[in-house]
Amino acid sequence: MIGPTDLRIQTLGEGHFASPLTLGHARGDLHGDFVSDADRIRYQVELLADEPERNDLFFERAGPRNSLFFNPKESRAAIVTCGGLCPGLNNVIRSVYYCLTYNYGVPEVFGVPYGYRGFNPANGGLIRLTHELVENIHLQGGTFLGSSRGPENIDIILETLTREKINLLFCVGGDGTLRGAHVIAEAAAERGLPIAVVGIPKTIDNDISYVWRSFGYATAVEKAREVLFCAHAEAKGAPNGITVVKLMGRDAGFIAAGATTASQEVNFCLIPEVPFDLEPPNGLLAHLEKRVLDRGHAVIAIAEGAGQNFFTNQPQIQDASGNVKQHDIGFFLRDRIVSHFANRGLTANVKYIDPSYIIRSVPANCDDSQVCDRFARVAVHAALAGKTDLLIGLWHGMLVHVPISLSSTRKKRISPKSNLWLSVLQATGQPVAMLNRGASNLDLE
Repeated sequence: MIGPTDLRIQTLGEGHFASPLTLGHARGDLHGDFVSDADRIRYQVELLADEPERNDLFFERAGPRNSLFFNPKESRAAIVTCGGLCPGLNNVIRSVYYCLTYNYGVPEVFGVPYGYRGFNPANGGLIRLTHELVENIHLQGGTFLGSSRGPENIDIILETLTREKINLLFCVGGDGTLRGAHVIAEAAAERGLPIAVVGIPKTIDNDISYVWRSFGYATAVEKAREVLFCAHAEAKGAPNGITVVKLMGRDAGFIAAGATTASQEVNFCLIPEVPFDLEPPNGLLAHLEKRVLDRGHAVIAIAEGAGQNFFTNQPQIQDASGNVKQHDIGFFLRDRIVSHFANRGLTANVKYIDPSYIIRSVPANCDDSQVCDRFARVAVHAALAGKTDLLIGLWHGMLVHVPISLSSTRKKRISPKSNLWLSVLQATGQPVAMLNRGASNLDLE
C-alpha cells in the first residue's frame, strides 16, 4: 500500500522567476492555463463495492507553472536517451529542444551521445543541439543521439554537469534509465547541486508503473499487427501451416496482447504473466494439434519473456542494465512444435518470425507522436519549475508527476483477471485451462 508521502514530489525550492509563457493565470482548477502546485489528480477514481473509499491519495498535476525556480535565460539543459530503441525517441528530443529554446528561451541545450556513457569525456563529449540538427529527426526511427545500456560513474556524470553548467537534465528511457536518473538526482542533492532531473518514460513493453501508456507502444502494436497479418497468410498458405511470432515483452505481454486483439488473427497468445503448459493433456501442443487438424493452420504470438520456466536448469545472465536476459523461447517453442508433430506422424509446416528489432526502430505513428510531444513539454515545465527526481506519468488520461522511487518499486503487468486478458482469450479462443496453472493474482492492467 502506498501513502501520501510516496506521491510527494521533490523540489529544489520556491519559484522566483516569472514564466515567459504567454498563458493565463492559475485558477486552481483543471481548466487553467498555468498549473498550480495545489492541483492534484486523484489516485483512485473507481470505488468498488467491497473497498473503502480513499480520498487522501493524489498525484501532483503536470503542466506549466507561473513561477519558475530557474531563470530560463541563465539555464543550460541536456538530454540523454538510454536502453533499447523505441519509436518516438527523436520526437521527444526534438520537442524538448523546441520547448526549451523557443518557448522558454533557454540558450543552450546539449545532447548526450550513446546513453549515460556519453557523460564521460573519454567517450567524445556532449553535442550542442541546434535547430538544423533536430529539425527533421522526428521523421526517422531510432535516436539521433544514440543509446546504450549500463551505468556510468556518478562522479563523472556530476563533474560533467557541473563543468558544463547544466542544471536541467532530461533522462529518456525505461526502468534502468530511470533508476540511473534517481541516483543522479540523489547524488546532486547530497552535494547541494541545484540540478533538476526529470525522467521521460520510454518502453514499447509498456511496463512502467503509473504510466498507463508509454510512448512507442501504439506504434509497436500497429507494426506487430502488420506482422501477424503476414503470419496468418503464411500459415494459411501451406498444409498444416503454423506460424510462431515472437514479440518483445521481457516481463509484460502488452505488445503481444495488444497486437492479438488488434489483429484478431492469433490463435494462441502467450505472455510472461500467465504460465502455460506444453505437454498433453492440457498443454499447448495438444491444443495446437487439435486446432491444426480441425482448421488446417494456426498462428501463435509469444512475448519474449513467456515460458521462461522451461529454462530453469540454465544459467541466468544479466545485461548491462542489470536486467535478466531471457532465454530464447521463440526457437525453443518452434523446435518443440516440429518435434511434437513429427513424433505424432503428422505433417506440419512451421515458420518462425522475430520482428522485434524492426518494430522498435520504426518512426512513431501519429498517435505516439502526439504522446511524445505532450510528455516532452510537460517534462520541460517540471524541470524549469525546480521539480526533480520524478518522471512524467499518465494517470486516468492526465499527465502527472510521479516520484521515480515509487515507479521503480514494481513493473506494470497484465493481470489474468483484467479486461485486456479476457479480450485476448475471447479473440484467440485458446483454452483457459492451458494457461492458468500457477497464474498469480497480479495488479490490474
